Amino acid sequence: MSNRIFQSVVLQMKEGTDRTVGVIDGDGTVVACDDTTLIGERWAGVVELVNSAENTVIACEGKTFKALSSWGTQFDYAGFVSGEDDLARTLCTVTAVAYNGAKQSYEEKHDKGTFVKNIISDNILLGDIYVRAKELHFDCDVPRGVFLVRQPEPADPAMIDAIQTLFPDKQSDFVLSVSETDVAVVKQFSGETEGKRLDKLAAQIEEALASELKLKVVVGIGTVASSIRELAHSYKEAQMAIEVGKVFDTERSVISYDNLGIGRLIYQLPTTLCQMFLREVFKKNPIDALDQETLFTINKFFENNLNVSETARKLFVHRNTLVYRLEKIKRLTSLDLREFDDAITFKVALMVKKYLVSRGIED
Repeated sequence: MSNRIFQSVVLQMKEGTDRTVGVIDGDGTVVACDDTTLIGERWAGVVELVNSAENTVIACEGKTFKALSSWGTQFDYAGFVSGEDDLARTLCTVTAVAYNGAKQSYEEKHDKGTFVKNIISDNILLGDIYVRAKELHFDCDVPRGVFLVRQPEPADPAMIDAIQTLFPDKQSDFVLSVSETDVAVVKQFSGETEGKRLDKLAAQIEEALASELKLKVVVGIGTVASSIRELAHSYKEAQMAIEVGKVFDTERSVISYDNLGIGRLIYQLPTTLCQMFLREVFKKNPIDALDQETLFTINKFFENNLNVSETARKLFVHRNTLVYRLEKIKRLTSLDLREFDDAITFKVALMVKKYLVSRGIED
């Protein structure tokens, strides 16, 4: 961030007040002030207080401070006004608005992180991407992985700082807040990379947040973007990975778009088509006619690759008992799960049912 931008705003503010106004950075160093003799001074004692104020106005040592907008829990810059009275509080609030506006305008023109955020959010025209990339000296044709980290409510702003420690190179890797619950991570690679490496990085993010902040998050992984124009597409894939995983893979915390399988197809089908499919498959009895024990048996049978003996062993039942249960399922549904085609049909039907339930459709 160029301190000259803040200094320009400070000088304009000075015309409307006789109070001393200025800006400090995250270390407490005065980077802009109408009293130029103060520029360069460090007020380390106010840093902790401003951070603890949670973006509200706070008075300290004869001055009033307000942190400017920031992606992390620690402020990057804060505006200040001399005095601790009501007028100082009002002026500090007003000047902070002006500083934030100047800061945002500067970042949109010069900040790589804002540039990447605009790309994945589709807030920049395709024709403008390469123009801005050239201005920012941004490498367009290197592979990048895109991760979406979603945390439960209430949002914990410390998540960004925790993830940032895993990706310290702020010129190549970007940790971006995209909503109250979502943080996007764009990681640059030096050469071609495989899905296993993406899975490993995602697992590191999930484990770090669980150990440091006790946060249970879900990490979606998009396919590797080989060029800058593919970043938005990869980000959408990471979003879909989380959404589809929420329906079909509720126990997994790391979900890759490449591994969504048939769930990705079902998720994009019209619900009316899904309902029609279930009615055609279960002509004799609806799928809801199967009790929980029967459904558990079916799922175990699928988990063990339709192997009767292995499934019986895992269920701690005799092989003949399992065969009896499979025959019962055949009588109810006309589907013999020991036959591959029928098993595939039933598996898809279970997933379709789960999808409809997630949409609030019980029938």
